[in-house]
Amino acid sequence: MGANSEYQVGVALMATDGGDVHQYGVEEPFEAASTAKILTAAAYYHLVEEGSASLDDPLGAFTSEFQIQAMVQDSNNESWSLLMAAVGLSELSEYAASIDVTYDSEVNTLSTAEMAHILAELFEGRLLDQEHTEQLLSYMQDTNYENLIPAAVPDGITVFHKYGLLDDELADAAILSMSSGSYVLVVFTKGADLSDIPERTVVIQEITKAVTAALS
Repeated sequence: MGANSEYQVGVALMATDGGDVHQYGVEEPFEAASTAKILTAAAYYHLVEEGSASLDDPLGAFTSEFQIQAMVQDSNNESWSLLMAAVGLSELSEYAASIDVTYDSEVNTLSTAEMAHILAELFEGRLLDQEHTEQLLSYMQDTNYENLIPAAVPDGITVFHKYGLLDDELADAAILSMSSGSYVLVVFTKGADLSDIPERTVVIQEITKAVTAALS
């Protein structure tokens, strides 16, 4: 699953309840594309829990709660920009550091291991309170792009995820909740351009099938 002549692939897999992150292929940071929207959402919810923001605050033409849902479920980039501005770019990096993640919003890079860490912390309730955790996870279901990890997951597994598609990056970061436990699977890919998106989509799906078969 390492780099080949056409594109690069990085994979991270971990149980949400602790343990090591297992990385395969490229371990260095990728451009995180829209998968980083989960970090922005968590940072804004954190402000709400601190009392310095509210989900009813006007943000653009709608409330911040609406913008979070649009950002996560529909991957709306205008919503993302509004929420990053509301959090503050330096504050977003500081929030990431507080949860042991190195993130610079100017370059938007994360490793697969860092993305896996964010999702595990979210799912286990270590980032946000129960209400906000459940709300954010609900937005990570039935999104506007279910072609990657969700398309390859067998029945009986619940998926919460955020995909990313930008320039030469195609990514998906998912929580897989199943009878044997809950796991995070992150697959980041980088190609020369978008022409090989169909091939990379198949790669992500095949990795998902292999992982879910091994974990079930």
